[in-house]
Amino acid sequence: MTYNVIDLTKKLIACPSVTPKDEGALVYLSEKLTALGFECHHLEFGEGSEKVPNLFARLGKSGPHICFAGHTDVVPPGPEERWSFGPFNPHIEDGILYGRGSSDMKGSVAAFAAAVSTFLEGHDLKGSISFLITGDEEGPSINGTIKVLEWMKENGHVPDVALVGEPTNPDHLGQEIKIGRRGSLTGRLKVSGKQGHVAYQHLADNPMPRLIKLLDVLAEEKLDDGSEFFQQSNLEITSIDVGNRAENVIPDSGRAVFNIRFNDHWNAQSLETHLRELLDKQGFEYELGFEGNAESFITMPGDWSEVVKNAVKDVTGHVPEYTTNGGTSDARFIVNYCPVVEFGGINKTIHQIDENATVQDLEDLTKIYEKILESYFLT
Repeated sequence: MTYNVIDLTKKLIACPSVTPKDEGALVYLSEKLTALGFECHHLEFGEGSEKVPNLFARLGKSGPHICFAGHTDVVPPGPEERWSFGPFNPHIEDGILYGRGSSDMKGSVAAFAAAVSTFLEGHDLKGSISFLITGDEEGPSINGTIKVLEWMKENGHVPDVALVGEPTNPDHLGQEIKIGRRGSLTGRLKVSGKQGHVAYQHLADNPMPRLIKLLDVLAEEKLDDGSEFFQQSNLEITSIDVGNRAENVIPDSGRAVFNIRFNDHWNAQSLETHLRELLDKQGFEYELGFEGNAESFITMPGDWSEVVKNAVKDVTGHVPEYTTNGGTSDARFIVNYCPVVEFGGINKTIHQIDENATVQDLEDLTKIYEKILESYFLT
């Protein structure tokens, strides 16, 4: 029994699985995997009505063990009337499949399943294949992959290697393999003063000049020059607010938010310490809080990344570059258990109106995943 990647992708797109809703996507996938002989476990984590569905499926009991990881939840579609064919109405036009999740990343999940079905049709499996598919990747990511991995460890399902199907290519299939990602840390800065009338400034204390000075210090700080596999860390100010609707009132406080994408020169704690030391030198009182759950990580190039790289080259003719750019992904959790790399489709239209993937790319992606299976188990 073999599956067609386009048919599978269309079925998954038709499920309006905006985080944390599943709307049948994981049930459909589990039915297809069960038919191939997988033992499926539906795992829900969280509290009350907002429990998040996840799926772990495994075929085989021994090693070597490869895990395909990803998600079937998607971001909200935005104004549905602006979609050419509707976000959850999969439609092919001129060789392009339109629909929310076609690239991020229901297409990759479908390609995983289609590739496995073809591989099993022609080969006896000597080892294990598993799927770790979450419904919480586009959300807070606290009741998804991270908790499924804990369950897998407790139940003897830790894989030897993992492949995440996030869309990794900017323009064409075969450009990039992600071997890591930068970390993410958000800072919330507040400077307090005393409210008053602008004409009687001596009776007030305007916090804005001090806030602006602190933000200038942060914006001008060069955190590092990058490293072998990582680009420079960067700090971006994303919000400044005083909640002041009157132009003749000095505000009592000012707030700002900034986000840092940081490489392997830093971790969240060392960054926090460094930034507090910078701001302390200005001699102003301030309040600063941090939040974030994404440290930088990397799987150093080796046997596993070479398996993926060679498969990509065999199918596309392109030699992909090892990169760590872009946002965060659930690979940051998996790297604590086994070597993990990411390879998927094109990310040009992800999270946009009329998100899409070409039929050819989805078919080639399936061939790449099949090549990976052949190389991993047969050589």
